[in-house]
Amino acid sequence: MACSKLSIALLAILAVLAAGPATRPAEAASAHLHFYMHDVTGGPSPTAVRVVNGPRGFFGNTFVIDDKLTEGTSSSSATVGRAQGYYMCASVANLELLVSMNVVLTAGPYAGSSLTVVGRDDVSAPVRELSVVGGTGQFRMARGYVLWKTVTPEILDLEIFVNP
Repeated sequence: MACSKLSIALLAILAVLAAGPATRPAEAASAHLHFYMHDVTGGPSPTAVRVVNGPRGFFGNTFVIDDKLTEGTSSSSATVGRAQGYYMCASVANLELLVSMNVVLTAGPYAGSSLTVVGRDDVSAPVRELSVVGGTGQFRMARGYVLWKTVTPEILDLEIFVNP
């Protein structure tokens, strides 16, 4: 009799575990964002400023950025946010950057949210891939990637694929 009660109890526990939670959280939708980053290094209103001069060539040069993000390639295009952070020349031999920045969204459905982007930018490659390693607001704990292309020396095309 004791063995039978134990068997019934174990079967009941297995049935509850197999059924899973009573309510399952909804799957977060993925997002695809596309905009242009204006990395202005000269003129009267630069948005990228060199704060460290490397010892030789480009190596070690470090820039702090507060770049405008727009819907189109024109700087007069609608602003959707800012790219704030830094990049540094991390290769002795080539123009390869370490990028660390927050994409702070100020307009559109994700206004008030941000994404954290970190990665290697081999400037000579036509398309570079950087990692989305987190975020805030609607993108809290986000993961994903950025496809980064040079349009002109001061304009980058950013396509962000993220799972919020």
